[in-house]
Amino acid sequence: MDLKAYLSEKTTLVDTALDRYLPGADTLPEKLHQAMRYSVMAGGKRLRPILMLASCAAVGGREELALPAACAMEMIHTYSLIHDDLPAMDNDDFRRGRPTNHKVYGEATAILAGDALLTEAFELLADRALNPEVPAETLLRVAHIIARCAGSTGMVGGQVVDMESEGKEIDFPTLEYIHTRKTGALMLASVQCGALLGGADEEAFAALTRYGSAAGLAFQIADDILTVVGDSATLGKAAGSDAERGKATYPALIGLDASRSRARELKDMALAALDPLGEAAEPLRALARYIIERSS
Repeated sequence: MDLKAYLSEKTTLVDTALDRYLPGADTLPEKLHQAMRYSVMAGGKRLRPILMLASCAAVGGREELALPAACAMEMIHTYSLIHDDLPAMDNDDFRRGRPTNHKVYGEATAILAGDALLTEAFELLADRALNPEVPAETLLRVAHIIARCAGSTGMVGGQVVDMESEGKEIDFPTLEYIHTRKTGALMLASVQCGALLGGADEEAFAALTRYGSAAGLAFQIADDILTVVGDSATLGKAAGSDAERGKATYPALIGLDASRSRARELKDMALAALDPLGEAAEPLRALARYIIERSS
């Protein structure tokens, strides 16, 4: 399949929906809504919502059934980036090739923009007018998965352990804990929620859970590698920043070659998990390959 065309089509679909779902820039309080839109509409790979749409389609569902939840996932991801960039955490000046939210709107507004995006995400999930064909029990299960994967035992917990580990020697289980939660949890949730919204049976849901677990970890390992070998212009953020902060990464712990090998192994695991789903899962196969081959 033509992955570039697929990504372009789905990115446009997601961007159009996000623009429609977000409060307008002239809606009071204007500065807050402008800050929210600044980060959400800054571009990016939209990989999490696209994974959700592709997972929905892979089990025979119509992707429009997953679109509100896919946009909710992107709002949660963007909130996490806004907060991650703050001086109290990673203190980054650039994100997606332009100044970070707090550099433009100030720290207080950036914090509140992240808070508002997290809340807006669950408003989307709970809005029956946006999800009229999805059974309420399915929406409840989707909201529960997303909340769990975004919270203290998921993404937020991974971020805390990541910060606590800076400048320290950590063991491999701690590194895997960070990666499977800080980044992998939302990717797994995206795949699982897409499966549910597409009407997956238990076998298909289990297969996509295996895929999402492997692909999510592979993505973060690839990110670790890119911060070592990539350049700032391509990455859209400072290259080499992980090493400067003493971040817990795969290359730092096991080296570049072993990290690349582990990423390829996880890609193969992700691909194998899709065997029961046949041709309908081809976009997910292409995305698994893209995850470890990308340059940004």
